Amino acid sequence: MTDPKDKHPLYRGPGQGREEGRGPRPPRRDDRQGPRIPHRAERAAPRPPYGDVEGRQDDSWPAKPKEFRIYGLNACLAAFRARPESVRKLWLLESRIPKLQELLAFCVKNRIGYNVVENEDLEKLTASAHHEGVCLAMLPQPELNLSNWLMTAPTGRCLLLWLDGVGNPHNLGAIMRSAAHFGVAAILLPKTSSLSHSGAASRVAEGAAEHVPLIRLGRTDNAIAQLASAGFTLVSTVVRGGSDVFRSELPARCVMVMGAEQTGVDSDLLAASGLRVEVPGTGQVESLNVSAAAAVLLAEWRRQNSKA
Repeated sequence: MTDPKDKHPLYRGPGQGREEGRGPRPPRRDDRQGPRIPHRAERAAPRPPYGDVEGRQDDSWPAKPKEFRIYGLNACLAAFRARPESVRKLWLLESRIPKLQELLAFCVKNRIGYNVVENEDLEKLTASAHHEGVCLAMLPQPELNLSNWLMTAPTGRCLLLWLDGVGNPHNLGAIMRSAAHFGVAAILLPKTSSLSHSGAASRVAEGAAEHVPLIRLGRTDNAIAQLASAGFTLVSTVVRGGSDVFRSELPARCVMVMGAEQTGVDSDLLAASGLRVEVPGTGQVESLNVSAAAAVLLAEWRRQNSKA
């Protein structure tokens, strides 16, 4: 007996086209009718398990993590070599092709879009004249949670850097560069800090942003208690009224607290600090830029605590 559906003029079985010769119906793009077919660039690499800053996957999972743009030659090469699976698109000047052969070959192999553009295009893409001929769209590094980080923290000598009130991304980039050079294990950022991974910070960091993790803190009192339980001593930096850093014994497990240039370190952090230090100078200027001061302080900690 013939199936009645075979006689219906609108019935089409699996694999049949809507009209003769047209092939199967394309997938619906309306999310209510089914999942969106990902673009080939999205299929090029597995998506990382992003969650909130406490390490839990948030309610919007699997929402696509926000992309951001990294620019600068060293910053882009470091990001590509550390996290190739996070690369989403490449823009470059024709003059940069010889320096970026490895990155271009990766994009071709993994069907990741790239465009050779003019200098004016890169200035618009990066909002900077200091793009150095290359820009990458990438998934950001996840910020870490202090509790989780402390579970696998190094034992013995360890230096952390707490940035309290620092808000300039260029200062963050310069601090990251010094932090990577002198062996800082992580940079701590208050919950309310505007700082994060960004194109501007990454360019100034010259690749260091891939080597120094950022930890987003919760409540200040909880963070202080957790760090103390892990054997860390807070050392706050002040413009005046502190001990000469070059004559002070810096702890082996140290959290160096740097404040904003105008307001300094928060009073609660000062009260919780086991030591207050300053960088002595001629007095002809009030203080050093926060990134310059950080380099001096980190270098002195490393001098005192370097392994024989």
